[in-house]
Amino acid sequence: MCESEGVTKPVENEIRIKQTRWLGYGACALAGCLWGTGFYFGKLALREMGVGHMVLYRFLFASLGMLPVFLTGRQRGKGPRWTLREKSTLLIAAGLGIPLQFLLQFEGLEHTTVSHASLMVGTLPVLLALGATMFTGERLDPIGWLALAGSTAGAALIVLGGRSEALSPSGPALGGDLLVVVSLVISLGWILMNKSLMEVHSPLAVTAYGILAGTAMLVVWVVAVDGPPPTTKVSMTAWLALAASGILCTATTTALWNWGIHHVPASRAGVFLNIEPALGSWLGVQLLGDRLGPFAWVGGGLILAAAVTLTTRGHEAGPEVILE
Repeated sequence: MCESEGVTKPVENEIRIKQTRWLGYGACALAGCLWGTGFYFGKLALREMGVGHMVLYRFLFASLGMLPVFLTGRQRGKGPRWTLREKSTLLIAAGLGIPLQFLLQFEGLEHTTVSHASLMVGTLPVLLALGATMFTGERLDPIGWLALAGSTAGAALIVLGGRSEALSPSGPALGGDLLVVVSLVISLGWILMNKSLMEVHSPLAVTAYGILAGTAMLVVWVVAVDGPPPTTKVSMTAWLALAASGILCTATTTALWNWGIHHVPASRAGVFLNIEPALGSWLGVQLLGDRLGPFAWVGGGLILAAAVTLTTRGHEAGPEVILE
């Protein structure tokens, strides 16, 4: 009897670990899919309000989604205390990652197409690899540097193609594409600072505090620059798009992603970031009538190929680490 139990228990543990790992991959994949709809919902809301007000409403809805996490953490009172330096890092990261990054990103979206903006986001995994090489001591092998060069070339093709293919005011434009790229560089600093905080504090705590702090900064900036956000003459379509972009594309995706990378190797989870540019560009073409010229197709292919190469090869360099 004891021997049977001794044999069964490891088998049950192995099955549980495999099931949890598949759930982790599923959570990362769902997060990537929801992120892929963010530009689409943003474009719908931008038809009826300015960039500042749209981003503000997005994060007000996201804060509502994160409020239960914040209140639960306060009630439990667990975890290490935040030092003054950590609080300062959190505030700087929140300022970079929410007001600055998103205002620039959606200002760029207003001057380009959903498809172009989504494909430019495909450079983010490559920027992360470059940032890790520059700031955390990781090293890229020759294939990694080749992927980085291919992604850079792809981004250049999309930007140049947008300038030559801009047939109407609503088409892709050089300035809009470049603003999206600048916002991604800023997001790199946000991600690296959050990563350092997550080595001490839980990912959900860092995320909740960061979103709430960044939203407070966003309220002050937008109200001072653009005035109070509109509450009337906003269609139900716009309200639904704002709620979806805040609750689904920001709060829910963050919770899913942070839970997912706690149960699967982070190096393999990174490949699901590539769902966002692929799905976002497809939605732009299918639902908003975007047109991708030959430069954009080739550039998008280079970006996605580079991102997949970097994220799928990352686990080969060393043993996998799964956070349980």
